[in-house]
Amino acid sequence: MIPKVFREVIDLGDGRTISLETGKLAKQAHGSVVVQMGKAMLLCTVVSSYKAGTVDFLPLTVDYREKFAAAGRYPGGFFKREARPSDGEVLTMRLVDRVLRPLFPKDYHSEVQVMIQLMSHDEDVMPDALAGLAASAAIQLSDFPFECPISEARVARVNGEFVINPNRAQLAESDIDMMIGASADSVMMVEGEMDEISEEEMADAIKFAHEAIKVQCAAQVRLAEAFGKKETREYEGEREDADLASRIHDFCYDKCYAIAKKGTSKVERGTAFAEVKEELKASFSEEELEDYGDLVGKYFNKAQKNAVRELTLAEGLRLDGRKTDEIRPIWCEVDYLPSVHGSSIFTRGETQALATVTLGTSRDANKIDMPSYEGEESFYLHYNFPPFCTGEARPLRGTSRREVGHGNLAQRGLKGMIPDDCPYTVRVVSEVLESNGSSSMATVCAGTMALMDAGVQMTRPVSGIAMGLISDGDRYAVLSDILGDEDHLGDMDFKVTGTSKGITACQMDIKVKGLSYEILVNALKQARDGRFHILEKLTDTITTPNEEVKAHAPKMVNRRIPNDLIGAFIGPGGKNIQELQKETETTIVITEDPVTEEGIIEILGTKPEGIEAVIAKIESMLFKPEKGSVYEVKVIKMLDFGAVVEYTEAPGNEVLLHVSELAWERTDNVSDVVKMGDILDVKYFGIDPRTRKEKVSRKALLEKPEGYVARPPRDNNRGRDNNRGRDNRGRDNRRDDRKPREPRKED
Repeated sequence: MIPKVFREVIDLGDGRTISLETGKLAKQAHGSVVVQMGKAMLLCTVVSSYKAGTVDFLPLTVDYREKFAAAGRYPGGFFKREARPSDGEVLTMRLVDRVLRPLFPKDYHSEVQVMIQLMSHDEDVMPDALAGLAASAAIQLSDFPFECPISEARVARVNGEFVINPNRAQLAESDIDMMIGASADSVMMVEGEMDEISEEEMADAIKFAHEAIKVQCAAQVRLAEAFGKKETREYEGEREDADLASRIHDFCYDKCYAIAKKGTSKVERGTAFAEVKEELKASFSEEELEDYGDLVGKYFNKAQKNAVRELTLAEGLRLDGRKTDEIRPIWCEVDYLPSVHGSSIFTRGETQALATVTLGTSRDANKIDMPSYEGEESFYLHYNFPPFCTGEARPLRGTSRREVGHGNLAQRGLKGMIPDDCPYTVRVVSEVLESNGSSSMATVCAGTMALMDAGVQMTRPVSGIAMGLISDGDRYAVLSDILGDEDHLGDMDFKVTGTSKGITACQMDIKVKGLSYEILVNALKQARDGRFHILEKLTDTITTPNEEVKAHAPKMVNRRIPNDLIGAFIGPGGKNIQELQKETETTIVITEDPVTEEGIIEILGTKPEGIEAVIAKIESMLFKPEKGSVYEVKVIKMLDFGAVVEYTEAPGNEVLLHVSELAWERTDNVSDVVKMGDILDVKYFGIDPRTRKEKVSRKALLEKPEGYVARPPRDNNRGRDNNRGRDNRGRDNRRDDRKPREPRKED
C-alpha cells in the first residue's frame, strides 16, 4: 500500500525552506513527523500512555539522538554503537523539554515520550534548532491534551543583520547565538550567548526570532488540519474539592503570610511552614485525612504560594526580608586551595560555590565527537551539585541533565572573556557547597575570580544574577537574586551574565502567557544593576588577573617551526622529544597549523630552566647563519683534521672548523691553536662549492702575517703519467713478433 503523505513547507525568506512531512514513517506512534532543511532530516515520534501514572507530576521524557550513520560515520568505541547521549544531545533535550512541559495540563499524569533522531545530516544545517519544531509538529498530529503549537529558532546577528537558523560559518561571525522557544502569542524560553550586547539589542533579537516562530506555528496548524486533527483524548484528572480548598485557604493563608513577612532563613522558614501544615492536619479527623488523601498537602501549598506572592506584590517584601531589587550579602575569597592552579569561594546568602581552575596543553582539550559536529574546546566548565548542598541525602547517579545544563550556561557566560591568544587549555570546576537559588550564577562569579587567581588574562570580569517575576494582572514585581522558593512560586526564572560593557549569556524560562517586552526589558535593566553590584564585590576581592601563574602551576610557551623540521624535532619513534621531555621535566605537544602547516610546539613546565632548555633547542634548530657574518663558537670536539664547534647562540648547531682555517701559519696539530671548551670567533662563508659542506674560518678574522706567502695550489697531476690523456689514435703499436696461438687441446 502506497502511503498518503502530507507536507507543509516553511519559507525562511532567504531561499531556504523547512518542510514538515507525515504519513510515511512510524505510523504506529501517536504522532510522527519528518522535518527537513537542506539535506538534514529529523524524525520525531510522540507516544503517551492512556493510563495515568501514580505520580503527581507530568512524567515527560524528551530524548534527542544524533545517529552517526546520518553523517556517514562510525561511532567510536569498541562496539561501534551509539551509547549514552553526549552533552550536546542532553542540552538539546533540555531546550525542548523546557518549552513543551508547561503546555501540558497540570493534572495530566500519563507517561509521555518524545523521541527525536537525526537521520540525515547537512554540514550547513544545525539540527538542534529544528528539534523543538519537530516535537511540537508531532504532538499536533496526536490526540494529546496540549495547549498550542510552539517552535524554537536560533537567531544570530551577522554584520548587523539578524539571521534565523544560521549555519556554523555564519555563527562564527555572529555576535549573538540565541535559541528562542515560543508559541504564536508568547515567548517561553530564551537561552544563548552574546558578545557583550545591550539589553535593548537582546530584546530586538527575541522579537525577530518570535516573528519567524509565528510562521512555523501556522505551518503546524495547516499540517494537522490537512492530516485530520484528532479529537483530544479524555483523561482522568486530579480530584478537586472547592470547599476543602476554601477551608484550607482560610486556615493557612494569614499564618503563612505572617511567616513570610518575618524574613527568616530557609531552615527557620521551612520549619515554621511545616508546623502550620501539621496544625492543619490536626484539624482534620483521621477519616477525613484518609478520604482527602493528598488534597490537603496540595491545597496547603497553594495557600502558602498565594500568601508569599501577595506579600511581594502588596508590600514589596520577600521571604528573607529583602526588597525586590536587593541582593543578598556577599563574601568572596581567592587562593583558598594551596595546590590547585587557581581557586575561589563565592558566597551569596545561602548559596555557595567553590571554583577551581586547571591549566593544561592542547592535549587536554575537551573533545567533541557528534555526528553534527566534531571539534575541541580549549575552555570548558564542569558543574557539580551534590545532595548535601541542599541538606539532602539521595542516591548518587552520575552527572544529571541539570548539571550539564547549568555548567553549559556558566561556560557560555565566561568563555567570551578568555582571550584568543591564551596559550592554555583551561578547565573550570564548580563545586556547589550550599544552594538556595541561583547556584549557576554563583558558579559564574566564582569561576571569574578563580580564573583571575590562576593568572588567566581575562578581557573583563563577568558576574551573573538570577531574576524572578511575580505578576497578577497589571501588578507585577521583578525580583533580583531570587531564592529557590521564589523560583518555584514565581512566573519567571531569568539568569543573565555579563561584564561592565554588556550581556554575555542568558537563560530564561517564562511560566506565564503574554509576558510583555516592557516587563522583559525592565527585568533586564534591573538585572544589569544587580550584575554591577555583584561585579563590584568580585573586583574588591581581586581587582585584576594575576600577572603570572602560580609558582606550582605550569608555565606555557608556544613556538613555531617549519613543517619540514617537525620530524627532526620529534626524532625516530619520538626518541628526541621523549628524551628532551625527560631531561627538561616538561610536557611538549606538537600540532600542525591547518592554515600555514607550520608546526606549533607547546611547552608546559613548572621549572623555567626546563622551558628555556627546550626553547634553546628549538632556536638551535631554527638558527640559520648568514654568509659573511661573524659568530661566536665553542670548541666541543677535537679531530685530527680540525675542530668541531657549536654556535654559542644556538647550542647543538655544529660545524667543522677545518685545520686549514685555524691560522695563517701551517698547523700540524689542531691542539696547538685551540683547546676543548675554547670560545672564539669565526666567519661564515656558506656552503663550500668543493666540499658541499658549511665552511667557517678563524684565520679570516686574523691579520695576515707580514711576508706571508700563500702555499702554491696543489698540483693535481703530481706523480701521474705525464702522457696520460695523450691522443694515440693513428699509431700502430701492435707487436709483429708474437707467435700464433696454439689450438686448444681436446680432452
